[in-house]
Amino acid sequence: MAISFDKAFGVHPHAMLIRSQRAELLATNIANADTPGYKAKDIDFASALKTAKSHQQSGNSMVTTNAKHIAGGSRYVGNSEMFRSPNQTDTGDGNSVDIQVERNLYTKNSLEYQASLQFMSGKIKGLKKALGSQGA
Repeated sequence: MAISFDKAFGVHPHAMLIRSQRAELLATNIANADTPGYKAKDIDFASALKTAKSHQQSGNSMVTTNAKHIAGGSRYVGNSEMFRSPNQTDTGDGNSVDIQVERNLYTKNSLEYQASLQFMSGKIKGLKKALGSQGA
């Protein structure tokens, strides 16, 4: 009997990838909090997850320009990256980063990533246990 990892893990591998990419964007926002003209970016998680699911069903392949290139792909964000509307008034330098908002979003994103990671870890332990008992 074949194990379907897509069914076993569900949406969690895709969610982890998107959350990882979101962490990069939020960290970039924090790093550029004092950069004049920098606009805070974020990922539309729902849109990115929908894109990830459709790529999962359609094979998620990359276009190659040479027969020796390795086909693959894992970046699902695509056009889900967007500029965030600022919560604060313009400080005069055109920067739209609110450091407190960015830190809170980064922490929340990290907790959600950890939750998916714990779920995946539990599933893997369960699968290993099931495979171990099959040989007995």
